[in-house]
Amino acid sequence: MKLHVINTGNFKLDGGAMFGVVPKTLWSKTNPADENNMCNWSMRCLLIEDGNRLILIDNGIGDKQDAKFFSHYYLNGNETLASSLKQAGFSTDDITDMFLTHLHFDHCGGSIQYNNSRSGFETVFKNATYWSNAEHWEWATKPNPREKASFLKENIIPIQESGQLKFIDGEASKQLGENISISYMRGHTDAMMIPHIQYKGKTVVFMADLLPSTGHIPLPYVMGYDTRPLLTMTEKEKFLKEADDKEYILFLEHDSVNECCTLQHTEKGIRLKETFQFEEYFGK
Repeated sequence: MKLHVINTGNFKLDGGAMFGVVPKTLWSKTNPADENNMCNWSMRCLLIEDGNRLILIDNGIGDKQDAKFFSHYYLNGNETLASSLKQAGFSTDDITDMFLTHLHFDHCGGSIQYNNSRSGFETVFKNATYWSNAEHWEWATKPNPREKASFLKENIIPIQESGQLKFIDGEASKQLGENISISYMRGHTDAMMIPHIQYKGKTVVFMADLLPSTGHIPLPYVMGYDTRPLLTMTEKEKFLKEADDKEYILFLEHDSVNECCTLQHTEKGIRLKETFQFEEYFGK
């Protein structure tokens, strides 16, 4: 098995929305905002090369939305999904499994593109199985008013129409292989999936939106986007203790500076231990 970091570019979101009730004087120490109160966030994905399978976890925001849509998010950075895959030695056609932690647009927008005539949509990963789960799919395709702007039907419905969609059958599933297990979280959105990957004697956890950045480690630092913030705190508290006890490597999807981190127990609770780039820790 070999893991590759796949950077798909950065975007900006309102700092207050990203930290909920936490005052700016506190969260800005780790995530400084620009003059518009916007903080920069990565859309970092993970590619798993495992035997004859090439599994991509999440795929960024994509490029099919219009200029008005993208103007809200200040896209920046030189890396794209295609360029990062190429740097790793692959193309979108090589992906065998497209695993979607959840269906918010910044995690799954790269799933779908316009067809050649721009008369409709088609899948980007033509040879891949797209993995979601039945509970989250139901949630995303019948969205509540709070999340409706994040669940874009053009990112979601064409996956089902392509015939490439399959559902993970629960936390005990080994559908992605013996080295990958999945836990479900329901605070951010319903049935978000968090992959745990056994790699070189360590457990690498793809954090998705359970822990967007190192700045979100303290328990009250919960996004305003979360549908059930108190549940997020409960889920996060349990996970952080486990991550500290078992020395997990946390792979951060949205931290624009730090790719990975570890945790430690302190008198103030679980806190950051160290940060590092993925290849710095594991080698190429």
